[in-house]
Amino acid sequence: MKKQIAVFSIMIMALSASAQEPPKGHKPPTLDEKMERTKQVMQKEIQLTTSQLQSVEAAFKKFFVAADQLRKDNPPPPPPPVDPKVKAAFDKLEKERDETVRKVLSAEQYEKYKAAAKRMQPPPPGEGGKEGPPPPPRQ
Repeated sequence: MKKQIAVFSIMIMALSASAQEPPKGHKPPTLDEKMERTKQVMQKEIQLTTSQLQSVEAAFKKFFVAADQLRKDNPPPPPPPVDPKVKAAFDKLEKERDETVRKVLSAEQYEKYKAAAKRMQPPPPGEGGKEGPPPPPRQ
């Protein structure tokens, strides 16, 4: 169980970190790679039925496509504070995804999903003493 949580956490941190400018030579994961990782983690963590899995996958695909478009349309965020418009857009996408997921999961599954999703998010920048991704190199 701890291994599954760790994998799920790494996946979310990787997805969150991809919102920042990738280091040189780093190739961001493709939509198919993100979908496959999401499918594997959701199945292990939440034990979804086939119809639930299809609905959750559709919600994540919509989220990934829209998030990738936001990243293309907007420059990488400056060091804190993040542009409120971009943050609001990402928050809206996350809320829509979570609402879609909530509709297809049982209450118990949704609670597990929310707990796992919360653990996977890195702490906000500037949270002293907490682990998080390193700041981007200054140029």
